[in-house]
Amino acid sequence: MILTWDDLHARARNEGLPGIVKRLAAATEEQRLALAPEVETTIKGLDRNEWWRASKNPNPGYALVVIGCMPTAARAAALLQRTSMQTWAQVGPARFLEVARLRELPWLGDLGVRLAQKLPIRDADDELWPIVSALLNEGDAEPPVTEGVVRAWLDHLLRPPFRHRGAVAPLSIRLREDPHRDTLLPGLFEFNGLGTDLAALSWDASNKEWDSTPAMPKVIAHLVGEGTLERKAILDLTVDRLLRGGKPNELRPFTLLHDALAPDEDELTAHALDYARLLPDAPGAVATVAQKALRAVDDAGRLELETLLDTSGPTLVRKEKTLVKAQLAWLEKVARREPARAGEVLETVAAAFGHPALDVQERALTLIGKQVARLDPDTLTRIADASTGLAGDLPARAAELFGTSTPEAEEQIPELLPAAPTAEMPPPIATAPELAEELVALCHEETAIRWERVLAGLVSVYATEGAEVLGAALRPVLDRYTGDFGENSWNRTEPLLHLGVAIRSAIGPDLPANAPRTGTGSSANLWEWLITSVRTAWQGGRRGGNDSALAATPDGVLGLRVAETATQLTRTMVPLIMATPTHVTGSIDPAVLLERLRRAEAEGWQPWPVDFEQALLRLPREADPAVTAGAAGLTSPAGRQFAAWLSGGGLPDPVSRRFEQAPDTKGRDYWAPSLRRVVAILEPARDGGLRLERQLLTVVPSVHPEGYPSDFHDTGDVVAMVLPHHREAVAAWVLPELAALADQEQREGSAVLPLLAESSGPVGPALSYGVAYGLGARHQENRVAAVDAFLTLAARPEPFAAAVGAALGDLGADGVLKLSRVGPALAEIHRAGGSVALWEVLVTALPSLLAAAPHGLPDVLELATQVARAVHARSEIAGLGEVAGRAGSTRLVKEAKRLQTVLTH
Repeated sequence: MILTWDDLHARARNEGLPGIVKRLAAATEEQRLALAPEVETTIKGLDRNEWWRASKNPNPGYALVVIGCMPTAARAAALLQRTSMQTWAQVGPARFLEVARLRELPWLGDLGVRLAQKLPIRDADDELWPIVSALLNEGDAEPPVTEGVVRAWLDHLLRPPFRHRGAVAPLSIRLREDPHRDTLLPGLFEFNGLGTDLAALSWDASNKEWDSTPAMPKVIAHLVGEGTLERKAILDLTVDRLLRGGKPNELRPFTLLHDALAPDEDELTAHALDYARLLPDAPGAVATVAQKALRAVDDAGRLELETLLDTSGPTLVRKEKTLVKAQLAWLEKVARREPARAGEVLETVAAAFGHPALDVQERALTLIGKQVARLDPDTLTRIADASTGLAGDLPARAAELFGTSTPEAEEQIPELLPAAPTAEMPPPIATAPELAEELVALCHEETAIRWERVLAGLVSVYATEGAEVLGAALRPVLDRYTGDFGENSWNRTEPLLHLGVAIRSAIGPDLPANAPRTGTGSSANLWEWLITSVRTAWQGGRRGGNDSALAATPDGVLGLRVAETATQLTRTMVPLIMATPTHVTGSIDPAVLLERLRRAEAEGWQPWPVDFEQALLRLPREADPAVTAGAAGLTSPAGRQFAAWLSGGGLPDPVSRRFEQAPDTKGRDYWAPSLRRVVAILEPARDGGLRLERQLLTVVPSVHPEGYPSDFHDTGDVVAMVLPHHREAVAAWVLPELAALADQEQREGSAVLPLLAESSGPVGPALSYGVAYGLGARHQENRVAAVDAFLTLAARPEPFAAAVGAALGDLGADGVLKLSRVGPALAEIHRAGGSVALWEVLVTALPSLLAAAPHGLPDVLELATQVARAVHARSEIAGLGEVAGRAGSTRLVKEAKRLQTVLTH
């Protein structure tokens, strides 16, 4: 039988793997090697997407041909590692080795090493490691210890390929019998990034289900217990990994392993200095392990007191109160045990006076007060000096205890910085190459500022440099980014596609006649669709719907402007965009718009309708009288409309009302939240007005909340720029997404909050509830955005704090917002200097919170005490006296009494 490439190639493309093996087995080695050049030429010529474009995946067949024909490991590896061969490992190790063995290849180990060295650090094909491992075993070669190799090995152990899960042995057996265990297991500890993989879901072969508890720690401990793994080596690796630090989730498997190993007294003592390094700085769970270990060593009488005191100082100001209180209890025990050195111990306890939590400060002060009689005068003086860091009602108690005068409350927080002036827009695009560069940036990341610069640049460069120059610069961009500028089934309403039509209409004489066809009918095309959409929006004031290429939401105004540019650029001689902002918020300086309109009148052209309406919507509420007077002298239709707009005060504020959505108890929307959600109804304040006006200023929420809303995740800055001086209207649109940050723990959507704070206009229920939801968001980065927005609002003159406080009280009272999330965000506002506005928030929120007493309220009361003392507050808070007057010593009562004391003394 003659072995031909055409035959093997055909079988590979039809997944005829048994036939390929049979043909290769029947051929001589000389025949197989003779095909190597053709195999290389074919595979090197494959398109990188060939494997998924073909009706049947040819890569496994090609892989058999590679191992059956290549003369060296280097040439085989080079082919298998090509992008167009990324699914070759689906061939499986058995059949791959069957072909390799029939050739009796001496370089299988070398091939395994070469393939292993190229394993990516992340997202390797889960079918690849079994083949690599089999090649290494077959060639008696050791795997290279790289992060990619160790991760692939670990992933295969914890999460075997789906088709093998029913037959795999328990993890303890597989790890014990794994041929690469001794080589690769240390890598689990040496590569910091593998902690997350160890903590991920793993397959429980015994119960045939996924297990969320990290499985490897208990398995390693089991193998240590039976003697398969050396105990000292594993414990040393574990402690060393904890010392290198990382995120809590990355370190959790190693804390579990440490606990599973249960080090004895000698082992703990040998690592005492390591634990002393971990206690002050490591993540909370790791520090708890270290504290427990050090206390065991101390209880055995084997811990130096100096080590304990040195590590306790920084530990006592950690944020984890449970850890700090345990350290205080330990130090109290040591002080009683070592009376001769009690002064040193209690002076260390005084470090807790610098803790941000008042109950921790109080516990330290109480502890010292119990043993104050033991202190010598010098030590007592030093501790009294340290007590100046106490807050709330504690300075007075400390003064009484130490016989000093009560210090006056002093402001110890940064002063709130004044609001920075709004940044101006970057300089306009002046040349075609600059436009091409910005267009590429826009394809990579769409931002409102880039959109404005590209739109303005396209119109102005077309007018000044002409179609030929523009085409030379932009055609390569259109050709490179066909996924953005070429029509397909999922981008027909995308502004980038419409921008591509606008560019082609400007640079190509054959367009728009050859505009890409849509799938809606044989006679319809995208060009006609855009014209119809623009006409509908202009005549009827409507965007959106099945017959429109535009979104009905405010970001659809950008799409409408792009579509208008596409339909008007070559039909009218308009040399500039009227709506291009002068500031990054989207605002336009009225004086600049006046000059643009004067130029239009002088040159004899009229602005495009949608562009001009957007320009009017971006004007501030008040203009310089000189600009208003100048506008009165304009004679064109647009000029007269501009003058009337200024003299009439611009766009009236819409009516914004709080609306409560009830949870869908009947389960009609599986994804809907189970809690009530507060959103806003928005209505125009007038009939008529601009054509864009009614749709922009109308929000009618549904009865039940939407699950995981995402309309503005990627367009928050675009939406904010549409109405930069009516932020309450924008907030009404985005409020469901801000609410979902808290009630559905979404991660996206908070970036719009600082943008709204930098905009202008009255703060109503939409923005105040939006800030409140942001402060109670699940993810830290969202709470940071809300804090930034709050501080920006606090630095500006418009009132807002009482409204935010009312929203917090409403949402926090029944647990829609978790105060355990809100509290740290409010504390950050206090530390950043927003204490005056924060106190107004707290005074407004606390009556509702005190009446409901939700979880986390004591921490909010503690913060309120600190803020009240900082701002010298003497307010009366409804319900506070009743809670403070209750019997008992719960923390709620104690913190209420503390706040009441500060407010009344």
